[in-house]
Amino acid sequence: MESFPLKGNLLVLLSAVVLIEMGEKMGERFLPLYIMALGGTSLAVGFLNAADNLLGAVYAFPGGYLSDRIGYKRSLILFNFAAIVGYLIVILFPFWQAALVGAVLFISWSSVSLPAVMSAISKVLPFHKRTLGVSMHSITRRIPMAIGPLLGGACVQRWGERDGVRVAFGFALGLAVAALLLQHYFLEHIAEPPSAEMHKNPLKVLALTGPKLKHLLVSDILIRFCEQIPYAFVVIWCIKRVGATPVEFGLLTAVEMFSALLIYIPVAWLVEKNKTKKPYIAITFAFFSAFPLVLMVSKSLYALVFAFIIRGLKEFGEPARKALILDLAPQANKALTYGAYYFARDTVVAAAAFAGGLLWMVSPRLNFICAFACGLAGTAYFLAYCEE
Repeated sequence: MESFPLKGNLLVLLSAVVLIEMGEKMGERFLPLYIMALGGTSLAVGFLNAADNLLGAVYAFPGGYLSDRIGYKRSLILFNFAAIVGYLIVILFPFWQAALVGAVLFISWSSVSLPAVMSAISKVLPFHKRTLGVSMHSITRRIPMAIGPLLGGACVQRWGERDGVRVAFGFALGLAVAALLLQHYFLEHIAEPPSAEMHKNPLKVLALTGPKLKHLLVSDILIRFCEQIPYAFVVIWCIKRVGATPVEFGLLTAVEMFSALLIYIPVAWLVEKNKTKKPYIAITFAFFSAFPLVLMVSKSLYALVFAFIIRGLKEFGEPARKALILDLAPQANKALTYGAYYFARDTVVAAAAFAGGLLWMVSPRLNFICAFACGLAGTAYFLAYCEE
């Protein structure tokens, strides 16, 4: 009977994910345009992306720690409040510096919720069903990630790059409040004694894991270099260089997300049937590597559609990768280890995100080529050293 409240909690968690991700993606995807419209430079955009990665890393470990220590309900509500304050800062203060400050707060919920949701999945589902469970979480996230930028693009096209982004964050504020009420009234707090082996140093947590998880981490870092070097500049390339409108960029994002949605369940079924994850993770790393190169040669909207299909297919083996982290994490502290993994990964990757701004100042093509090279290196390392 103990599994029923956990399954109910997972449903509430996924519902909160839909609400908050919907609002966040309405405004967050257009923040680079907003910052530059308010006088910020490409370095400010690069700093935004670096801060996103670094703070996501910083929040991930406390999120995992709090989830294992005080329960995921209390930790999620705490960070939900932080997101609300972040939205208010962007709405009330129309300066690019305020956008950076607000982002420090509203990116917190996504980072802290991931270890909590992964912990819930590991408790609810048996070992051989974890990839399917992670796939369901990924599907849930991709729905608002597909629709949010489309709605945000409509706001930007209707009210402009300055006011439109603030209007989008107004909607995000309302959805965050709804998610807060949902978690407060319907998310059940399940008290579990924390492990006596909980460490407050994420590097100590990782040091206690085996070499398999460490090799996965190294390859993952290189792949995220590939993703994050051009990440913040994708919207600028599509709108300013190729000539797509904000709504068309929203549609491109929808194409990306629906491409991912189509493959989650079939790939999860194949993983469970074949009882192996490595080939599927290798394929997803290859798609990560291909995207910046395909985007660089895209000169029309139709070419961009193809590029964003490639970007969506990079989710091919992502649930398998997340499930593999759960498999390799100690049973007693799944959320803590998951948070430590993301802390280490995103702390290092933050440097690549900022470097993306410097590379963009030299040449957008140099930015894309360096990203592609990092992707190739990460894929090769994974194939050579990573084991299940």
